[in-house]
Amino acid sequence: MPELFDVLAALIRVDGSPSLAFAARSLAAAGVPVFPCLVEGKRPLTRRGFLDASTAPEQVAGWWSRTPDANIGIPTGAASGVVVVDVDVHGDQDGRAAYQRATDAGLVDGAGLLVRTPTGGTHVYFPATPGGEQRSWQAATAGVDFRGDGGYIIAPPSRRIIDGHVRRYEVADIATHSVGTIDAARLRDFLDPRPSAPPRPSNGTSMVVDSERLAAWVAGRGEGERNRSLFWAACRLAENGVSPADALDALGAAAHSAGLGDREITTTVRSAYRATQPPPEATPDGRAQSAGRWFGRTTSPPSAAFGRAGL
Repeated sequence: MPELFDVLAALIRVDGSPSLAFAARSLAAAGVPVFPCLVEGKRPLTRRGFLDASTAPEQVAGWWSRTPDANIGIPTGAASGVVVVDVDVHGDQDGRAAYQRATDAGLVDGAGLLVRTPTGGTHVYFPATPGGEQRSWQAATAGVDFRGDGGYIIAPPSRRIIDGHVRRYEVADIATHSVGTIDAARLRDFLDPRPSAPPRPSNGTSMVVDSERLAAWVAGRGEGERNRSLFWAACRLAENGVSPADALDALGAAAHSAGLGDREITTTVRSAYRATQPPPEATPDGRAQSAGRWFGRTTSPPSAAFGRAGL
């Protein structure tokens, strides 16, 4: 894993460079793995994206000789030695207030570098945790994302066109304090707290109340986290003895209002129950004992009508 200060120093050196090809080669020479992304965009140009990132001079030079103005992607996590908190500012999304709350709570004190993004947001760089994995996540409702293992970031001096103007990713501030790792899981729980798992229901009333709380949480999820949140909520209901049909009733309307389609809702809830519950036992004639348990009350897929259980 590259040393944090080598990565930050390399980013500072290339900041403001007029040549993206030169910047990419300089980063690679400093031990920072890079890969090309769309000109003035964020989508990778290589088949495997950040998994193709390289420090090999010939490989990097070849990529940028084919596309000299390709933006520069850096994989986050152990591959590069840095993780990044992405504070979004675009459209109705503004994560600055949420990030300030995290700052006031002392959750982001170890930042080493701040990079201003073309939309006015901020990439906040931290050292990756040695010997540990911190996966990427999104807290869309807070306007803050985390780029760790399994993710990547667009690096300075990459460019984008915003409102008809060329705007760059550029270094905005350099730490003068001691730099340290970030507890990404704690930050996520602070920014986007998940409802506690409901107690195993002893009667129908408690199940409906807990389902309402989970459903309200699912309904508030933004794009990029809706499926994962529905899966998590369905797992909690499965763990607490709620039948698959009741789970679809309780969560279907909420997931639908969050923007998921009927088929996605069905597939996600099914996957949650398969992951949480053991496979059905076979009868002597080889048939599963729980066949048909998914749609005990209806054979139609879930729709906005689901949620009639008190939502």
